[in-house]
Amino acid sequence: MFKLFTKDFWDIVARVILRNKITILVVLIVITIFFSFQWKNMRFSYTEANLLPDDNEANITYNNFLKIFGEEGNLIVLGVKDSTLFTVEKLNAWNKLSDSFKKYKEVESVVSIKDLQKLVKDTINEKFILEPFIKDSIASMQQIGTLEDDLFKKYPFYDNFLFNKETKTIRTAIYLKKDIVNTGVRKDFVISVLQPKIEAFEAANNLDVRVSGMPYIRTLNSQNIVDEIGLFIVAALLITSLIFFFFFRSIRATLISLIVVCTGVMWTFGILGLLNYEITVLTALIPPLIIVIGIPNCIFLINKYQNEVKLHGNKVKSLQRVITKIGNATLMTNVTTASGFATFILTESTLLKEFGTVASLSILSIFILCVLIIPILYSFLPYPKDRHLEHLNRRWVTYFVSWIERIVKQKRIAIYGISVLLLILSFIGIYQIRISGSLIEDMPKKTEFYNDIKFFEEEFNGIMPLEIMVDTKRKKGVMKLSTLKRMNELEDLIIETPELSKPISVVSLVKYSKQAYYNGNPKHYQLPTSQENNFILSYAKNSTSNVDLFKNFVDSTGQYARITTFMKDIGTDKMEHIEENIQNKINNVFPKDQYNVTMTGKALVFQKGTKYLVKNLAVSLTLAIFLISLFMAYMFRSFKMIIVSLIPNLLPLLITAGLMGYLGVPIKPSTILVFSIAFGISVDDTIHFLAKYRQELQANHWRINKSVYAALRETGVSMFYTSIVLFFGFSVFTISSFGGTVALGGLVSITLLFAMLSNLVLLPSLLLSLERSIANKNVLKEPAINIIPEEEEEDKQN
Repeated sequence: MFKLFTKDFWDIVARVILRNKITILVVLIVITIFFSFQWKNMRFSYTEANLLPDDNEANITYNNFLKIFGEEGNLIVLGVKDSTLFTVEKLNAWNKLSDSFKKYKEVESVVSIKDLQKLVKDTINEKFILEPFIKDSIASMQQIGTLEDDLFKKYPFYDNFLFNKETKTIRTAIYLKKDIVNTGVRKDFVISVLQPKIEAFEAANNLDVRVSGMPYIRTLNSQNIVDEIGLFIVAALLITSLIFFFFFRSIRATLISLIVVCTGVMWTFGILGLLNYEITVLTALIPPLIIVIGIPNCIFLINKYQNEVKLHGNKVKSLQRVITKIGNATLMTNVTTASGFATFILTESTLLKEFGTVASLSILSIFILCVLIIPILYSFLPYPKDRHLEHLNRRWVTYFVSWIERIVKQKRIAIYGISVLLLILSFIGIYQIRISGSLIEDMPKKTEFYNDIKFFEEEFNGIMPLEIMVDTKRKKGVMKLSTLKRMNELEDLIIETPELSKPISVVSLVKYSKQAYYNGNPKHYQLPTSQENNFILSYAKNSTSNVDLFKNFVDSTGQYARITTFMKDIGTDKMEHIEENIQNKINNVFPKDQYNVTMTGKALVFQKGTKYLVKNLAVSLTLAIFLISLFMAYMFRSFKMIIVSLIPNLLPLLITAGLMGYLGVPIKPSTILVFSIAFGISVDDTIHFLAKYRQELQANHWRINKSVYAALRETGVSMFYTSIVLFFGFSVFTISSFGGTVALGGLVSITLLFAMLSNLVLLPSLLLSLERSIANKNVLKEPAINIIPEEEEEDKQN
């Protein structure tokens, strides 16, 4: 009876594969067709990623707010900053454009300059009525002058809502229906209706219209993600296949590798559809990742096949040995890589769980495809030609390995000195890393919609909503004057905060009501006294349903009120400082026994989600190290070998973290992934090297020097090849327009480059320096998994 994953096991696997070639290919084709049918279930994310677990306090608070007031991110704003807008023709055209959106079923309401109305006191009926500033259309420049005078001087309620009186910037607010904000209907409206109408208006009136708001940003950002999936896949296929061809100089081998990784990509999309997961900015990275990770598998298997053919010329025996000798090593390297991704499954973030699940399943799938497809296809093909085997004897490869060998022999003290120096510098850099919880920092900087975000930040202090919900704990408690005064005091602090826009709430409406009660005198734009309050509220209650002043800012019971402000794209530190100031004010102004006041909003939830991920970074990385240490322990049965194997792989992670500090690259959702991904991949080289080293120890009667250099000579070339493929493969992500994806690609590439050098130089040096304790026969017993079986006697004779 054979043991699992031993030589006997892989001998049987090889025989099964090579004797059932047609059946296996048919099964693979059927599975691929099945996965292709699952593509229809793929759906793209229509909202920002929620990085927090569902039961997190910030999520609970946000969901409670949505239950009471509905979706807060349903506002699209159009803006124009142009003095020529204030002409009869262009201002009428602007109002006509705004009105044209009201007829669409996706739109709940539109508020433009034309829709602004004066609140006027009807003394006879003791109620408020609304009178429009513009009744039909503008007929003269004198009318425009009167409008400007009214809006910019007499009615502070509207200031900084639809206009900036300092710069004369005008905007229109389009409120989408809340039930379509996070659906594909929103995308269709933005792409098919909003954008064409704005483009036509710009062309007809020679005006530059700025567009923003969370529904608009989400739509274009999601579209960029979709567009980049294809770009990444094509770029990854192109660059990895070119490098592969450069190394092997074989069109046949290159095509076989492309068949394998393209099938792997199809399976990945199928897994996404089968699990009914959304395509987010993270899961969009998995298909090109599979290409980048799959090509090194192909390199190891094809390189071994060509070596075997060159050695004895027997094709069947060569293919069998590809499976028996490399299959187990490739399995373990793919398992360790998958483990780096799988650690995200153990977090409580749905986004990371989905990413970890699909990535780890896809990596194991690409291993299965490599082990099955490569030997089977080569069994149908003729022997490799001599020119296909020339790369095995290239001089530059020999020189490279000899150079590494000389460094390890002669410069060991220098290697340790440089490693310690890099470690010290890395720790200094780590202390300079900052955390970023910005919603828009990773968005494409060169896009028009990103520039529009900055425009509205400058003109109206931002477009990302920050909501404060006041629970008075009693019905109709909001309209009590004591509550309004407390809310007004809190709003004063918000107004004094330059990163926040002027707040909108029932307080502003009550002030406006008092101004209307005193016949529009702007001096009376303030909260009423207790005596005035009774008169003013009686007027408000007598008003018609068309003058429902409070419905958007107070719930139907009168128990809950909201204060809405908009914030600029600010860093986590500033946001925390602002949040702390507001919270202190809340604690001082609102007694806890009478009020429950909470802060929420998508931007705040995202910022807290980033902090949550940072805390989980240490957990996920520790889990990855622990899991991979278990694999090492299972393979080598030696605690010292675990330590030796971890050092060359942890050092590159620390160097990368230090570089992030020096270069100002913040910790954020995208860069957090770097460490677990890079560690899971970089440890593959260590497994291949130590497996060969163990084999050489047994073959050379525990002579350490000879074993280390023999392992270096045999595995050094493959380690170099695969690391180059991985380096350029991950570099593909630097062509992204998303800052986070660029950072992810660049940092993983750098980490893997350092890891290659560390495994080629530092790992052999450690083995040589600790040779007596590590190479002790009692320590390195026969491993549980025989990764690379010894060459058979006949091959040694050859």
